[in-house]
Amino acid sequence: MTAAPVRPAGDGSAIVEVAVGVLIRADGAVLFGQRPAGKPYAGWWEFPGGKLEPGESVEQALARELREELGIEVRASHPWVVREHVYPHAHVRLDFQRIVSWTGEPQAHEGQALAWRHPSAIDLAPLLPAAIPVIAWLRLPGLLGISCAGELGDARFLTRLERRLAAGLRLVQLREPGMAPARFDALFRQVRALCAGHGARLIINSAHPESYWHACDGVNLRSELLRSIVSRPRLPIVGASCHDAQELARAGEVGVDFALLGPVAPTPSHPDAAVLGWSAFAALARDARVPVFALGGLDERDAVQASRAGAHGVAMMRAMWR
Repeated sequence: MTAAPVRPAGDGSAIVEVAVGVLIRADGAVLFGQRPAGKPYAGWWEFPGGKLEPGESVEQALARELREELGIEVRASHPWVVREHVYPHAHVRLDFQRIVSWTGEPQAHEGQALAWRHPSAIDLAPLLPAAIPVIAWLRLPGLLGISCAGELGDARFLTRLERRLAAGLRLVQLREPGMAPARFDALFRQVRALCAGHGARLIINSAHPESYWHACDGVNLRSELLRSIVSRPRLPIVGASCHDAQELARAGEVGVDFALLGPVAPTPSHPDAAVLGWSAFAALARDARVPVFALGGLDERDAVQASRAGAHGVAMMRAMWR
């Protein structure tokens, strides 16, 4: 992909705006292209895309570039993540879009090699540095379940958790503020065993002692801790709860793996919280530097709307365990 300078970076260099398309096939495989000879990083693998021409939106530029590069017509693209990267030859601002529907079969119109790969089995090398974090984003599931054993009772929650795990849930946050320590410890051990048995990842809300974060797959940082933390905890998975643009920006600076943004709709957990609605959610998520899960008063029927608004997926508490 190439790009043209459009605005200055903080160091005075020119930033180039680039629209990047992550084509996702029905089986979950994504499309990579190999940069042809004569271009910077020739032979390296990347996601297709290209520069924004004057007056173009990201969506318009991406539709044009994929028509020219691959001979396809984009039918549905959703905003996803925006990142900047400094290469020796250019400082780029990459607007990643997930392409979920198109017509035509991708063909190499510019002499580039093409390859479909599932995110769990990427064997292409070398990858452009800016493409590497995308692999981790693609491996994030589209649903995140947040516990509510304090409301349901431990036995009922564990039964419903096991049912959800058997149905494919692969990311769980254990969040039980106010639960007695001994009860929480027993619950944690049972939840961890269930998640491990189904190949799901378990993270702990930062309201709970740090020792639990290190005894599973990671942590979800509360917004208060996100604002004060110096660096990313050294854990496999780190998420962060966000409510506004400042907190989303901070999540990107810390380098978390994803953010939870909400509440999108009214929720009993935070009855006095300001509700974003989809319009405000989309405006905030549009420039997020990490994948964003929509949170608050949602269920699986909201997944399509969430994706259109720029969400990676949906996080649910009560609705997950109904």
